[in-house]
Amino acid sequence: MKSSANCLLRVFVAVSLITAVSSFADTILQTNAQGERVVVQTSAIVIRQDSNNIVFKHFDLKQRLVEKEQLNQGSLPYEVVRTSPEGRQQIVNIWKRFGYTATVVDQSGKTARVYDAYLDFFPGPGVSSFLESVPPRTNLPILFDGGGADEIEFSDIARIEIQGDHLKLTLTNGRIRTGKLLMPTREPAIAHFMGITDHYSPASENTYDFSLPLSQIKEVRFEEQ
Repeated sequence: MKSSANCLLRVFVAVSLITAVSSFADTILQTNAQGERVVVQTSAIVIRQDSNNIVFKHFDLKQRLVEKEQLNQGSLPYEVVRTSPEGRQQIVNIWKRFGYTATVVDQSGKTARVYDAYLDFFPGPGVSSFLESVPPRTNLPILFDGGGADEIEFSDIARIEIQGDHLKLTLTNGRIRTGKLLMPTREPAIAHFMGITDHYSPASENTYDFSLPLSQIKEVRFEEQ
């Protein structure tokens, strides 16, 4: 109950803060059939706009990660009210405050601080794309040693230690769980730990600038939420 209450409070604070600084970000409007201008998206960064499409990034509060979406121009036109480069950087700074933050240690010992961290899956060698939808996630699907499986939310994980294909999880409640990553698809796939760093450019076409296969990671330490 306490965890749920904290989560709801965090979402409320995030919504309030992002709304308060929405003037720092791009806003997308649409003129409806009645001639009224309706706000479609605030707190966004438009990265591409032409006569056919508008491509933009925004922060998904439910998933707690940065997403990219596309609007198709139709008979009801869209309008973009753009902010300054400084305003775009400001909204990215806000995004970084409400995603998961982690320190990643690779197999060579190099460390990186990653904001808005998430797990994503890419097709394996020789495969151009998945035949099914494999969305990014902020939980870790795991097949436990001794049997059983679960999807453990990042918010419940303090530390992940990786040795080959074996995972050791230290949970925020102090419990230790071990097992192997449970792939969310039967197709050949490679799991990557992803997110943005302090060097992330608001103008980037991508929603990340950090991507490392789990096989190249030694340890992930999540910061307390």
